[in-house]
Amino acid sequence: MSEWLDSQKKPASNFRQFLQERIEKANPRRQLTSEEEKRLTKLEAIADKLKRGENVQNRQLQTWLSEEEYEQLDAEWQEQLELRNELKDKPSEIKRYEAKLRQANLMHNRAESYSYRGNHDAAKTCYYKCESLCEDAIVILQEILHSDSNLRVWFDRDIRLWAWQFD
Repeated sequence: MSEWLDSQKKPASNFRQFLQERIEKANPRRQLTSEEEKRLTKLEAIADKLKRGENVQNRQLQTWLSEEEYEQLDAEWQEQLELRNELKDKPSEIKRYEAKLRQANLMHNRAESYSYRGNHDAAKTCYYKCESLCEDAIVILQEILHSDSNLRVWFDRDIRLWAWQFD
């Protein structure tokens, strides 16, 4: 009975530690050999470099990855290169939409600049122009998606046409 009472008084962190110990007893992990430990350390260092955006040499990857792991990495890299080449060739409709959107963003920035400097009449004019350009962009987008629904893949989110209906 006193053991139960003692366990009730202990904080939850002790309970987590108790659970972790029970899991480790039930599922013991094998110890890594020194060679496996060295490989793990090197692979973690490579992963850290990649996360920081640094380059890793192919020979270093070949040294620390198994042959099939390296082949898989190479295949995935080739797939990524093909995808990037496909994305370079944007359809002209998408380019037209992006150009209109870019104009709207520039006009909005101009309006913000005028407003910041106290020229509220010019800011108001630019805001109206920005709104008009945004509406034009939406119309272009509607035209694009009505003419070819396969172009949806060029956008970073699902586009629902029914959400943009002008009166």
